[in-house]
Amino acid sequence: MPETFDLIVRGGEVVNHAGRGLADVGVRNGKIAAVGDLSQASAGEVFDAAGLTVLPGVIDTQVHFREPGMEWKEDLETGSRSAVLGGVVAVFEMPNTEPNTTDPTTLEDKLARAKGRMHCDHAFYIGGTHENAAFLGELEQLPGCCGVKVFMGASTGTLLVQDDAGVEDVLRHIRRRAAFHSEDEYRLAERRPLARTGDWVSHYEVRDAQSAIQSTERLVRIAKGLGKRIHVLHVTTREEIAFLAAHKDVASVEVTPQHLTLAGPEAYERLKGFAQMNPPIRGPEHREGLWAGIANGVADVIGSDHAPHTREEKARLYPASPSGMPGVQTLVPVMLTHVAEGRLTLERFVDLTSHGANRIFGLADKGRLAVGYDADLTIVDLKARRTITHDAMATRVGWTPFDGFEAKGWPMATIVRGRIVMRDDEVVAPHLGEPVRFLETLAS
Repeated sequence: MPETFDLIVRGGEVVNHAGRGLADVGVRNGKIAAVGDLSQASAGEVFDAAGLTVLPGVIDTQVHFREPGMEWKEDLETGSRSAVLGGVVAVFEMPNTEPNTTDPTTLEDKLARAKGRMHCDHAFYIGGTHENAAFLGELEQLPGCCGVKVFMGASTGTLLVQDDAGVEDVLRHIRRRAAFHSEDEYRLAERRPLARTGDWVSHYEVRDAQSAIQSTERLVRIAKGLGKRIHVLHVTTREEIAFLAAHKDVASVEVTPQHLTLAGPEAYERLKGFAQMNPPIRGPEHREGLWAGIANGVADVIGSDHAPHTREEKARLYPASPSGMPGVQTLVPVMLTHVAEGRLTLERFVDLTSHGANRIFGLADKGRLAVGYDADLTIVDLKARRTITHDAMATRVGWTPFDGFEAKGWPMATIVRGRIVMRDDEVVAPHLGEPVRFLETLAS
């Protein structure tokens, strides 16, 4: 009797732990059941992947979907629609909503809002504060929680733990890896008068490289003293990459497509407020430092830091303009373009977008294209040539800093737990997202 599957993805080039090669992927009950020659097998559904490349499902470990409280910018439905249109199978969403996600009630509210509305799988960060530090050990164990997020420098929202004693209090009470926005709030406060009205170039002068490295050095010192694991989000400076290379025992590292692609002052002169984010887009020398971190293995994951604001908000004169930009839908095509242009291999892309998340966050059943794991697949056409446009963006704000970008490589299908959710730029099986599971909370 020939084997039968629910779905066979047939004839694509598979990229996984075994390397690259033509293979079929068989799916049964939402899990990968076989990888290899399945030409004699049958299935209820067959996806013809001939000429395409089959990757482990891309996981975006930093998004801001703005719900609850700021739904005019984004909500869980539109943000997750952007995700699956971009080839992303799962997202980790940030706590700086209104209200902040800082307790069981606000976490449960987000999970309830996500149920039956989100198109991709999802988990939510708990915000670490001075007030809830003593309870974080219990909060980080709640189902649907991907960990604790701490803002050491002020950004969008009101969460802020700027002092060493506060950071120490947070880390002392947790057992999982905590994620940090690492900018030194004391230095930022001193430098805010340097902002020049209407001049976005001054953004990365106000939030200078020293603000970042000074904070990251403080953070690592505290983490080492307590023997705790930390994840440094959106690293932007060459100095941080060099420093963190010596502290991989406690620190994992995220970089973003924006910081790997854009550079000041050109980006600010061209995009004005649409180039503004925290930490800022910096000069080309720092972008080169981030690419060195990709090449030498210091960077562990790529996160989009998808953080939309409306065009009207972005049009305000600096510094009244808010920081943040959309990115979850463009992560894959932008990074595949860097692959096509030789800045990283496809295997390194997979490591940064799937395997890294699996390893750093302890995903129970995601992040690997292997038998027994969730059948999460991102299927791409490496030969496709498309232009990224504002009009194609599903985000509620309807713009992207990459408008006009000529992409070399494009997501053609997004498969989440064996279900084809996106195909040929269309969401075909909506609202199937479920909470992500983590090894450290399986017993909770």
